[in-house]
Amino acid sequence: MTDPFGFLRIPREALPARPVEERLGDWHEVHEGQVLLPLVSRQADRCMDCGIPFCHTGCPLGNLIPEWNAFAAHGDWRAAYERLHATNNFPEVTGRLCPAPCEDACVLAINADPVTIKNVEQVIADEGLRLGYLTPRPPERRSGRTVAVIGSGPAGLAAAQQLTRAGHRVTVHERADRLGGLLRYGIPEFKMEKVHLARRIEQMQAEGTVFVTGADIGGATGAGADELRSGCDALVVAIGAGERRELPVPGRSLHGIHQAMDYLTCANRVREGDYAVSPVTAEGRHVVIVGGGDTGSDCLGTALRQGAISVLQLDINPEPGAARTDGEPWPVYPRTYRISHAHEEARGREGRDPRLFGRATLRFEGDASGRVRALRLTSVEPVARSPVPGTEHVIPVGLVLLALGFSGPERAGGLGDQLGLELDERGNFARDAGFAAGGGRAPGVFVAGDAGRGQSLVVWAIAEGRAAAAAVDRYLTGSTCLPAPIAAHDRPMTALGRMRYGA
Repeated sequence: MTDPFGFLRIPREALPARPVEERLGDWHEVHEGQVLLPLVSRQADRCMDCGIPFCHTGCPLGNLIPEWNAFAAHGDWRAAYERLHATNNFPEVTGRLCPAPCEDACVLAINADPVTIKNVEQVIADEGLRLGYLTPRPPERRSGRTVAVIGSGPAGLAAAQQLTRAGHRVTVHERADRLGGLLRYGIPEFKMEKVHLARRIEQMQAEGTVFVTGADIGGATGAGADELRSGCDALVVAIGAGERRELPVPGRSLHGIHQAMDYLTCANRVREGDYAVSPVTAEGRHVVIVGGGDTGSDCLGTALRQGAISVLQLDINPEPGAARTDGEPWPVYPRTYRISHAHEEARGREGRDPRLFGRATLRFEGDASGRVRALRLTSVEPVARSPVPGTEHVIPVGLVLLALGFSGPERAGGLGDQLGLELDERGNFARDAGFAAGGGRAPGVFVAGDAGRGQSLVVWAIAEGRAAAAAVDRYLTGSTCLPAPIAAHDRPMTALGRMRYGA
């Protein structure tokens, strides 16, 4: 067990990031190259060994957090690595990308600083890799059943690995030229270097999973979705929520206004060697990012590294407070004022927070050549989001990035139509509690990840992939030993008492 008095005598200390000026000069991860083991072991010793570990309620994967904290506290990295992987296929990914709702649900967070769970998770995964613990786990027997997975994001990869290990022959079909979905082209290198993704793909290939890239299933250049379904015993649709939200204001058609994901994809393709220079770059421009979420933060860090003159991030929501409100009590994940690494970098370069809260875009203005040159915005009411009279003003801009989120799976293409998939009231592919697709023309079609849940966190995507794999295994064999951490309609815990264990 951990030190029973550790939380009283050891203060919270997060992993230190590299200096801002250093990391703005490269694309390496913010913690790259640091010696972290002593700090992490000491922080893991703060875990209280609670009678009821509420950190589990914040994590849809059901991660065994107190157990691997105890092993990390004692430097038993092999045991910590095994307990970490007992519930999570890709902890090196969640340790880098998840916003850690488990920390806000930590019992210490009631009146103190929570355990640095996310940091401990990442270091256990990285140390296990360094010590050679990442090895293939091929199945002992083959079932003779075949499964096709459409999409190689975190949900599709998790489902594929679980099903391969259960003995099924799994083929993953990816539309892009490289594997990984948003992990490949939507996440900047400074948040997660792609070597981590490459190692997992190699492990999965060694286990027997087959990957096919450039496969636009249901599209003009790919195989038909119904044809694919008829050629396998089960099909998992894990194409994500790629339908991007738009900003229908005057001037939207001007040159220099781009969707955030197009911008991030171009930047990642430069890192992959596809371009010498990004075709959409912030270099030498005044940049405005419309949208206050994680994607906007990723654009911010990318623009700073590309050499933008200035960067502003507009958030239509009011600035949150530093502490929980009465409407968001512990252990729910609260909307509080948070600083990402990109925000920290902007502060270090400009001396201020790059965000403008409670702002909305009224229109874009262009020059004679049809390129955007200015953005007219206004302050808005916190609830109705209606413009506040007398607050309109104009800011110069040479590049606008729309980071407004997503509204379900892409409508273009014939995948949904060919499979006969229905949409639910939120625009996602409908499914039952067991992940089986609603309205499908043939049984054995399952929907996993953001395609069925809607835009969500990477930890939920992995949980969905694992749970959908259990449903597929049960469909194919009549029973399953695969874990199912969530049901399809589970949601995060809220202040109204709706737990992730039921809608």
